[in-house]
Amino acid sequence: MSANEPVPPPPANILAVDDTPANLQLLVGLLKEHGYRVRPVPSGVLALQAAEASQPDLILLDITMPEMNGYEVCRRLKENPRLRDIPVLFISAMNEPLDKVRAFQTGGVDYVTKPFHAEEVEARVRTHLTLRQQQRALAESLAKQEEMERMRDSLTHMIVHDMRSPLAVLQVACDLLGTEFLAGDGDAQAILVNARGSLSTLTEMVTQMLDLSRLESGQMQLDRQPVDLADLARAAVEGVRPLLEQRQVTVTAPAAVVVHVDPHIVRRVIGNLLGNALKFSADDGSVDVRVMEGPEGARLEVIDYGPGIAPEHHAKVFEKFGQIAGAKRHMGSGLGLTFCKLAVEAHGGRIGLTSELGKGCTFWFSLPL
Repeated sequence: MSANEPVPPPPANILAVDDTPANLQLLVGLLKEHGYRVRPVPSGVLALQAAEASQPDLILLDITMPEMNGYEVCRRLKENPRLRDIPVLFISAMNEPLDKVRAFQTGGVDYVTKPFHAEEVEARVRTHLTLRQQQRALAESLAKQEEMERMRDSLTHMIVHDMRSPLAVLQVACDLLGTEFLAGDGDAQAILVNARGSLSTLTEMVTQMLDLSRLESGQMQLDRQPVDLADLARAAVEGVRPLLEQRQVTVTAPAAVVVHVDPHIVRRVIGNLLGNALKFSADDGSVDVRVMEGPEGARLEVIDYGPGIAPEHHAKVFEKFGQIAGAKRHMGSGLGLTFCKLAVEAHGGRIGLTSELGKGCTFWFSLPL
């Protein structure tokens, strides 16, 4: 073999368990003919010890054995975190349907009845070893993907965190230019207004991305306090007042609906939902906010009467930078609804929407009381 040729994988390691020497000899001979490494053991107790000492890729397991039967061996294997993923193929002379059902209930992946055909045993062994190999490859792929996502999130967090200081410096510079150097220049002031608006949007995006990173990693600290959800809704309305223009926002609530939440975070959630509703409302339209108690606890709804969203796009609106095909694009970070979802779930709540095209949208979330 040349140095550049790939090294073939080692042969599969199979543990064969049977208290009858003739059966063990037959299985060992059959499997070794096909290139497998086979460890024969004559009892259930020894099988558990052998599996612990060196984990096999597959276990062929008899049922009727002294000291410990095959069902009990399989049950103990599945209770062991290190051994529970090893496939167990039962080989037994017991051929009643209930015997086979019990074998599967204890965690077996297959069942061969004695006397067996060599070709059948080899085919089933090959099939389950292939499945085992594919499961391992999938698990390794998922682990690598999760590690890459962790690295990406860590890098995003560092970049976004480091962007906040220069953005703050730029904001101060714009303020100084407007008040100290360009106070009498109307054209320059108009440019500064646009610059401030762009800086504000960029700062919002940076803040949203940083908060999303903290929420996803579980590092967002929630300062929970008892607060009236309706009061948070009214405070959020005041926060979006510059966006209202000719539009009206009405808050409807019964007596106090007290929830134990981080008021700053939940107010931001409501503000994001309100801002989203106003973006898609007519210039002279209205938005309704309703606070109530429901089966899941406290519930808040933000209702607009805009173009609505088709049902097949409902899940997409909560994705990062989720855009709906054919929808009018508005200035924003594209992260507001993602933040809402993660923030509500961090409080143990749920979020969703109901909508039909041409009939507006109702975004809602529920929180435990």
